[in-house]
Amino acid sequence: MRVYNFSAGPSMLPEAVLQRAREEMLDWQGSGMSVMEMSHRGPHFRQIAENTEALLRQLLGVSDDYHCLFLQGGATGQFAAIPMNLLGERRVMNYVLTGSWGKKAAAEAKKYGEVRIAASSEAEKLTTIPDPAAWDVDPEAVYLHYTSNETIGGVEFPFVPEVDVPLVCDMSSDILSRPVDVSRFGVIYAGAQKNMGPAGITVVIVRKDLLRTPHPATPQVFDYARQAEAGSMLNTPPTYSWYLLGLVLEWLRDQGGVEGIEKRNVEKAGLLYGAIDASDFYRNPVDPRYRSRMNVPFTLADPSLDSLFLEEAKAEGLVNLKGHRSVGGMRASIYNAMPLEGVQALVQFMREFERRHG
Repeated sequence: MRVYNFSAGPSMLPEAVLQRAREEMLDWQGSGMSVMEMSHRGPHFRQIAENTEALLRQLLGVSDDYHCLFLQGGATGQFAAIPMNLLGERRVMNYVLTGSWGKKAAAEAKKYGEVRIAASSEAEKLTTIPDPAAWDVDPEAVYLHYTSNETIGGVEFPFVPEVDVPLVCDMSSDILSRPVDVSRFGVIYAGAQKNMGPAGITVVIVRKDLLRTPHPATPQVFDYARQAEAGSMLNTPPTYSWYLLGLVLEWLRDQGGVEGIEKRNVEKAGLLYGAIDASDFYRNPVDPRYRSRMNVPFTLADPSLDSLFLEEAKAEGLVNLKGHRSVGGMRASIYNAMPLEGVQALVQFMREFERRHG
């Protein structure tokens, strides 16, 4: 039996994508080979790679002013790759901290230059987004980095910051969940394992005019210009993850694109937050203005019931609901692939659990 998987990542994939991958496992479109066996230099995989990039550009509206790169190393690798590729003589960067991943990105960037903290919500225990009017942005810095959705704390930006320096955004956990104007960004990057596919591949969308001679210690595989010239195949890429990413993009296109999927995401998040807010038994700690549509943390009034909640939820086919160790409680990750029925089942279980234990 398939369960409803609320994991923060690697997350559940659309069932239609898994069925398609199973059908093509031994023989991809008459090639006589599995995608896992194909040479990345051969015509079959080149077709897969080109189709995937074309779909990504179509779904996000990415113009020819940007390179679309398909790399390895996860978003964590990009914490270093971004300053290595973007910094020139002016080695100063702005960072906005609204959660654990933004803090990690800033810590890594400090190895390559001066990091200025333009804003931070640490004083509010990373449960909100600081008022942009109060941000202290260095206008001479090379860029401003922020994390659009913090997976652990469940804080999401409902707006794109208005600043006078190029924007760099980690969209790992909400990319393709809603429309975004790519032209407002210098760099968008995202690990695939939440909304785009399996772990192992990372998408980087970088504006061409921002590229300059990278830091001399930059590994070849993280050199944006060289990877762009090589079609993201400077080394052997994660071919099967790339293929599955393409299948997810096809599925998303068939759901009505990002506009269509956003409507579903709004409905799912509204249902779950509505159940939490209507109860004294459950609580979400995030400022309601900045609640994530993708990751919904919540606590129980009696923490001693946490283990029982998880045990009974698992018995009902609702798995991976345990909150991150730094936050505690529960966390339901309801990315694009989570069907409305999964959230409905969770809400029904939560109400029944409260009835019996509240």
